[in-house]
Amino acid sequence: MLNVAPAGTHSALISWVDDVAALTQPDRIVWCQGTDEERHALTDQLVQSGEFKPLNPATYPHSYWYKSDPKDVARTEHLTFVCTNAQADAGPNNVWMEPAAAKSKMSALFAGCMRGRTLYVVPYCMGPLNSPLSRYGVEITDSAYVVLNMRIMTRMGLDALRKINDSGQFVRGLHSTGDLNPDRRFIMHFPEERLIMSFGSGYGGNALLGKKCHALRIASFQGREEGWLAEHMLLLGLTSPTGQTHYVAAAFPSACGKTNLAMLLPPESMPGWKVTTIGDDIAWLQPGPDGRLWAINPEAGYFGVAPGTTEKTNRNAFKMVQGNTIFTNVALTENQEPWWEGLPGKPALDWQGNPIGEKGPYAHPNARFTVDAKHNPSYGIEAEDPNGVPLSAIIFGGRRASLAPLVYEARDWNHGVLVGASVASETTAAITGQVGVLRRDPMAMKPFCGYHFGDYWQHWINIGQQLTNPPKIFHVNWFRQSPQGQFLWPGFGDNLRVLEWMIKRIERQIDAHDTPIGAMPKAGDLNRHGLQLDEAVLTELLRVDRDAWQAEMVALEEDLKPYSDRLPSVLRQEIDALKNRLRH
Repeated sequence: MLNVAPAGTHSALISWVDDVAALTQPDRIVWCQGTDEERHALTDQLVQSGEFKPLNPATYPHSYWYKSDPKDVARTEHLTFVCTNAQADAGPNNVWMEPAAAKSKMSALFAGCMRGRTLYVVPYCMGPLNSPLSRYGVEITDSAYVVLNMRIMTRMGLDALRKINDSGQFVRGLHSTGDLNPDRRFIMHFPEERLIMSFGSGYGGNALLGKKCHALRIASFQGREEGWLAEHMLLLGLTSPTGQTHYVAAAFPSACGKTNLAMLLPPESMPGWKVTTIGDDIAWLQPGPDGRLWAINPEAGYFGVAPGTTEKTNRNAFKMVQGNTIFTNVALTENQEPWWEGLPGKPALDWQGNPIGEKGPYAHPNARFTVDAKHNPSYGIEAEDPNGVPLSAIIFGGRRASLAPLVYEARDWNHGVLVGASVASETTAAITGQVGVLRRDPMAMKPFCGYHFGDYWQHWINIGQQLTNPPKIFHVNWFRQSPQGQFLWPGFGDNLRVLEWMIKRIERQIDAHDTPIGAMPKAGDLNRHGLQLDEAVLTELLRVDRDAWQAEMVALEEDLKPYSDRLPSVLRQEIDALKNRLRH
């Protein structure tokens, strides 16, 4: 670890680090290099302090257990601010604070907060190091835990620093765990300045500033200025038995199977198919010179939810965390192995390290694992391609018990923007304690779009105008239920059957049934080989209830009212056209 800035470090970066040090007053400054030696030293430091507990080396080699403060276990959206110069630019979808007031508040919190601590300078790259789509950042933090997680989640170290030195362009992120007091916890974003300030939390989404803060909130704003999209999307590659590969991006709200789809295992009844994971959470999309939309995954690792991840539900995810993983807020077995709900047996200690009681949950419901993407058995090497991958399809989805059919295809790009803008999901008890509450989450970006949603949708429309060969846009719903509350579709690996139908549509192998909401599979075109699914169930899965959809349009227009001052005219036209189709 370096105690001084490496030779050739850009003067603007040195000046900023000096200013932060003068404000926070750390005992020492360390410039992170991203080396294995540095990782070992920081890991040993956390083990010696008791913050890390080594797991069973025989079953979970090079893996560690970490517990966070009980009051610091998730993102804090109500304390997350977008501080644009004009409040209107932040939009109703964000909590706004005037930039000067926000900086004053944060400076008071940061003053002297690193006394007795180490200030770590963490240079990082979001995306492949040599990609024109990649962007760079520097996070200053007083948490060794954050440094180790950032090393997994980004391309962190001297190579990133050299890129920053060449361009002088980087997002500044200042973080301190502070005293972990929720009343003194704020995450501030200043999009016009490419600046993030986070105080009072050590939790991933609040503290790993390259993730949601940079890669979505700041990047979405930056992408609008520079002509690209930062999206809360997975990326996967689909190779058919004939050897043809298509790349797909997909956006889902929480609890809708996003990670499972990213790491999908083909069912045995569909031999010859191969699925590769390019990314599980975030995608940056940019029009290419060939008229197609190209995508990279800006992340290098996974910060995944552990509970529910099992060999049965997501075999690839379960396999990849069997070593070289940081586990946060999971329970522990007697054999010093991580445990969470969904795994067999019972733990010895809960997520806070206490002997378990009669009632769970024993792992925190938001317990996490951090692991390098290359450990995923389905990892796609295309994730390292500096050119990215060309998209054949974009998929939106939600959890709807009755309204949305299994799959439908948007009529064109602009209609697809409406499909994305209308994404909604019904909550589960695991999320809110209430079942069936409808939440509108446009493009699955409501917590993450760094500016006014109306301007964001207009940016989507503008991007589409640049594409001569745009990806097709689809909507899926794996969660349609019978009147008795039973899921009609098996999901998991069988979702490949729906993706196969999409590919046939992309390759123009099959026609589709035209409906008011979009194109849908004709009878016999959805592969049911080896699947026990009778005609009546399939009919219900693909049924379009016009009355229900007309009611949905009334609800959608109500939900869009807060954005009416900047709602694109194209989107209004698409709404009117859909309402007209539903009436006739």
